[in-house]
Amino acid sequence: MASTMRNLKIRTSTCKRIVKELHSYEKEVEREAAKVADMKNKGADPYDLKQQENVLAESRMMIPDCHKRLEAALADLKSILVELEESNQHQGAEFEEAEKVITEAEQLFQTDD
Repeated sequence: MASTMRNLKIRTSTCKRIVKELHSYEKEVEREAAKVADMKNKGADPYDLKQQENVLAESRMMIPDCHKRLEAALADLKSILVELEESNQHQGAEFEEAEKVITEAEQLFQTDD
């Protein structure tokens, strides 16, 4: 049972890390999009503008990747929670933290649709 609780902690922190990473990429996309808009307004060199648009596109591509990884991490975390519930070990701070992380992560998917 100790290994399952350890797995719970690991999976919970994995989900937290991916959520943080996702937020980071979303902020990066906002920054890069603002830069592109600013460059267009100032009539920037077409080559420089194209380079900046490429940076923005790369940042945007990371968001779906994070979503896929978060979905997989959530599935792992949920399966461990089910395992703990079935063995009647579903209490404690780790369990509550895992449920909180799942709720927060699932809200991200709802707001993106």
